[in-house]
Amino acid sequence: MKDRTFNTLFMLISLDGKISTGSVDRRDVDNDFPKVNGLKQGLHQYYDFEKKTDLFSFNTGRVMQKIGVNSKNSPINVPSCSFVIVDNTHLTKKGIENLIHGTKKLFLVTSNKNHPAFSFKEKVEILYYPLKVNFKDLFLKLKQKYGANRVTIQSGGTLNSILIREGLIDRVSIVVAPALIGGKETSTLMDGISLISESDLKNIKSLKLVSVTKLKNSYIHLVYKF
Repeated sequence: MKDRTFNTLFMLISLDGKISTGSVDRRDVDNDFPKVNGLKQGLHQYYDFEKKTDLFSFNTGRVMQKIGVNSKNSPINVPSCSFVIVDNTHLTKKGIENLIHGTKKLFLVTSNKNHPAFSFKEKVEILYYPLKVNFKDLFLKLKQKYGANRVTIQSGGTLNSILIREGLIDRVSIVVAPALIGGKETSTLMDGISLISESDLKNIKSLKLVSVTKLKNSYIHLVYKF
């Protein structure tokens, strides 16, 4: 796997590790943190870091749907960045169109042979896996065929868990917001299948601290490597 991309997990989380403000799609940190006094004042620092991330951004269709990509007022406008989106059912034809026009290039990863992205053909690069996505193969292709040497991962907790347990994350860059959100069904930095047996302990990935930066308004930036 020496030829695959160097992948950084970059996320905004609360102190208790939540990456959302609730368990339903209308709850979202991007929409809700600007409404909370004590959080909105320092939130811009996360977006300042986000502007400096890699030229390939990896995410999911569910996250894109949640932030409003399927609407006529899509928030995506990053013409210098290519998006790699894993999706089977969440993106609509309008959402695909918005992503195409709002990014440098769109890579759509899917196991759905009827995905609306297929109707665009030349305007989107489709990476199709008939049964389920092989993420090790995916990142090899992204580097070898498309020159994606570095990829920033900003997906949901379940996919984060899969990528980490498959050894596909090299670095974790986290901006911690000064908030405690709670709710056991609210998504965290790493969700997925819970560990049960002692043999599952092999799935716990230890980290080495690279840096700790105290930001303004009680925010913190943490960087770890595997």
